[in-house]
Amino acid sequence: MELYLQFGYGMMEHTRHLLTQWGGGTAVLSPRDLDRDRLPSFAAELRSIPNTNLLVDPQFYLPHADHERLRSHSYWPGDYETGGFWQAAPLTTLLSRLLELNHAVGSAALILPGILAPDVNEDWLVTQEAVLSRALSLETDLPLLATVALSADATRNQDQVGLLLDRAERWQPAGYYLVCEHPGGNYLVEDPNWLANVLDMVAGFRLQGRRVVLGYCNHQLLVAAAAHAHAMCSGTWMNVRSFPPDKFRAVYDEEIRQRATWYYCPQALSEYKLPFLDIAQRQGILEILAPSPEFDGGYCGPLFAGPQPTTVSFTEQPAFRHYLHALRAQALAAARATFDEAIAWHETALDSAETRLATLSAAGVRGQMRDFLNIVDVNRAALAVLRTTRGPMLRHSWATL
Repeated sequence: MELYLQFGYGMMEHTRHLLTQWGGGTAVLSPRDLDRDRLPSFAAELRSIPNTNLLVDPQFYLPHADHERLRSHSYWPGDYETGGFWQAAPLTTLLSRLLELNHAVGSAALILPGILAPDVNEDWLVTQEAVLSRALSLETDLPLLATVALSADATRNQDQVGLLLDRAERWQPAGYYLVCEHPGGNYLVEDPNWLANVLDMVAGFRLQGRRVVLGYCNHQLLVAAAAHAHAMCSGTWMNVRSFPPDKFRAVYDEEIRQRATWYYCPQALSEYKLPFLDIAQRQGILEILAPSPEFDGGYCGPLFAGPQPTTVSFTEQPAFRHYLHALRAQALAAARATFDEAIAWHETALDSAETRLATLSAAGVRGQMRDFLNIVDVNRAALAVLRTTRGPMLRHSWATL
């Protein structure tokens, strides 16, 4: 499984740096965070990095969104009317202008617009089909990725997920860009049914012969590799590691509110504020938080070099880059040659994280809202459901997916 960079607030230099360090990769560009003039020019900069691919997320989840920069792009309709928009000329105009933007950017595929589904019902399904049908009539050789964007309630509803997968049997995109809102706006999801349904959608789409790119992810979604996801997307701030629909409205200050610096321990699947690293040092267990060599990009060495962690220079920049570098290494490692190997890799990672987290927790080292200790069993449950419901077919088809 690959890691794509989900572009967000303040990510220009991070994106340049990481793609250069990695020798290429894929970035999903954000019209919300790059205005209509800057987006193509920044894309040209990124294309100069060898082996770099670009995608554009249309971010049409809320057609009535009032975010000024998002609405500044030429594809965004000036007057959206729910009733006739999806069956008339406005949809063709939207898709044609979006295609023009993707050509200007040099996109590797065309992510189609998709509205956020409060429920997977007939009206929403018909809208999905209208977009895909009209897009298939466009003159383009770009592969089409249909956006499937679901609210937290829709994602948790097994019947609605089943209805979506049944209906998708007749659809013909090259793949899906799957975006799922987190319940309660939580960073890590505590509902095992939500996660089990995400994996079921990934597996279902893959078994239908489609690519699946998961948008707006954090490390909890590494488990999607067990369902043979092609890629997961992540970025710096929390609003590109989860999917808060309100970020596409004019009034949104998440970037300002979330200014703490967090260190990601990949082996513990948890993030920690720096004062808790001080506690780990005092308790003589700081070394178990250090990244193993395969996950270490050289960004966090000073934290483990001897001085008290809060006294060394570890700012947002290295923290973000370390997180994304480690997450990429984990995503690549999670892709295995067989279904059983993929399940085993994740179960081993969860067991190892749980053991490490128990030691840290007993010593008073906690990740607070980003601690994975209470999430381990959530991921275990989702894996168990995947093994039961999709395991035989995935095991049989894995090498050809």
